[in-house]
Amino acid sequence: MRKEYPILRLLEKTIIGFTRKMNLRSKILVLYGLILLLPTLALGSGAVYLVIRSFTQSFLATEDQAVTQTAQNVDFSKQSYDLLAIRTATDGELIARLGREYDDESEVVDTVNYVDRTFLITSKYLPGIADFRIYHTNDTLVQDGQLLWRPEAHRLVAGMDESAWFKAATDSDQTLLWSNAPDNPKQNVITRKIISPNGSLLGLVYILLNYDAVFGEMLDHPFNGRGSLYIVDDEQRILAASNPSSIGKRILVKDELALEQNESSPPASGESATGSGDDDVLDLTQNKELQIVKPLSSGWHVVAVIHMKYLDRQNRLILLLIVGITGFFLLLSVSLMLTIVKNIVWRIHKLGTRMSDVASGEFEVAVRSQGKDELGELENVFNSMTERLGKLVEDITKAGMLEKEQAFKALQAQINPHFIYNSLGLLRWRALDAQDDEQIRIIDALTTFYRLTLNNQINVIRIRDELEHVKAYLEICQFRYPDRVRVEWEVDDAALDFYTIKTVLQPIVENCYQHGAITRRKGSLIRISVFKEEERIRMSVYDNGQGISRELLRSMEQGTYVGKGTGNGFGVSNIKDRLALYFGDEASFAVDSEAGEWTRVTIEFPASFAEPAMRRER
Repeated sequence: MRKEYPILRLLEKTIIGFTRKMNLRSKILVLYGLILLLPTLALGSGAVYLVIRSFTQSFLATEDQAVTQTAQNVDFSKQSYDLLAIRTATDGELIARLGREYDDESEVVDTVNYVDRTFLITSKYLPGIADFRIYHTNDTLVQDGQLLWRPEAHRLVAGMDESAWFKAATDSDQTLLWSNAPDNPKQNVITRKIISPNGSLLGLVYILLNYDAVFGEMLDHPFNGRGSLYIVDDEQRILAASNPSSIGKRILVKDELALEQNESSPPASGESATGSGDDDVLDLTQNKELQIVKPLSSGWHVVAVIHMKYLDRQNRLILLLIVGITGFFLLLSVSLMLTIVKNIVWRIHKLGTRMSDVASGEFEVAVRSQGKDELGELENVFNSMTERLGKLVEDITKAGMLEKEQAFKALQAQINPHFIYNSLGLLRWRALDAQDDEQIRIIDALTTFYRLTLNNQINVIRIRDELEHVKAYLEICQFRYPDRVRVEWEVDDAALDFYTIKTVLQPIVENCYQHGAITRRKGSLIRISVFKEEERIRMSVYDNGQGISRELLRSMEQGTYVGKGTGNGFGVSNIKDRLALYFGDEASFAVDSEAGEWTRVTIEFPASFAEPAMRRER
């Protein structure tokens, strides 16, 4: 007994459902894809992924190591300059001399000599120091213009108002502060507070650094031109960068936590928390390049932005190489597969063409068998099927015609003829008793009219009987509208014994009253003509009523308008259908009219002494 596997069964149903609406060629190609193409693509994709991943990891590791080395160099350089500023600001002798009051000029000179002797050489220890100053607020101590200075208004230091700079630095929470020179981005300013033992501010150490000497070598042409480097302070302000135009701006990177932003720390004096505007912010959050952030021991960060174009170019080259090789062999195998199935698909296509012929109504078609394989058997079955199908369609057509005939009969049987005849007989007996000749004539006309209308056993009658039916209807109308409508008859006696379909003229005459408004027109006229012309019968009904508009006539010709009314249940569209049912394309129905003037309805059909039968529809 075969063992059932639910997973395999589900997979089988899924594949069958997926390929159900595909042609044979597509199914074979899908099978080929599942067996060969997809595994090949999967293996190729895996190989591409592994190669690209390995190359990417190697590239990122190399760049990360380079950023780490740069961060270490920046950190060492910063600590060196920080140490110089701290040693100067914490020198005990300097603090003592700045905190005392001077009464003797010799003591002032001694202090100046001490500062020059001690710190003038110290300021030369490190490269890149463009200016070195010690600012104080001791009114008893002079400023020598070399190392000792007092802040004054109207004097600039590094492009800044000296007194404003001094006040901003003393108000800052930070003891040691790095900043950029406003008038020259190629210079950095180090400010260190000088604080007495009791905590009072004695002055500031001012160091002006040459940017190129301090950071230039580390930031010059980073990553061989494939990226940019930024040195960012603890306020996210760019102090140095490989792109000098970004110096002084605030920087935003993808990982905000990487900069360890302290939102509670106040901004620098004279600045808003987000900078002075969009031009004061370098936003890298939307940058799709690689960003590496390395923290320094002082709270600074080195931010590296590496262009991925080089990596993408190498990855693209690897991808194209592997895809090209894989694609070549796949195309070769697909070509071989298409060659194998070509003959089978061609035979199936020919069989499908013959089926299309059958669908269009051509049943006398056959397919020559190309072999004794499964397709050959299918071709033989198709030939047998078309032969039987033609006979079946013929039987169905006959059944459809009988069904339509029964529908017409059912429509006519809505009124019980016997009830009407008995009622009319009772009314005529009462009229005879009352000796009312006019009422007797009305009842006789009604009897003649309903005798044909309610006869469900016939669908075609002689023309003379159809005219008698119309005359009965007109006589009723004349009693209803006495002396309002003049009726003229033009009847060819040679046409009276030919057959026509029942109730073909009466609905048209009824439309003259209902829609032609014939009774409201002065000198109203209805002319009924019946002639035999060669081997055709021509009937027409003319009235000088209100006519039909051009738009309505156009819609009637296009078949979008049913007809002028329904006239006793048999409208214009019903007349057309019944003419086509019995006479086919040999019958015609035409309406001519002039709006406000007249209307003429003309019917033509073959003259026949034999009762016409319903035709097979095509």
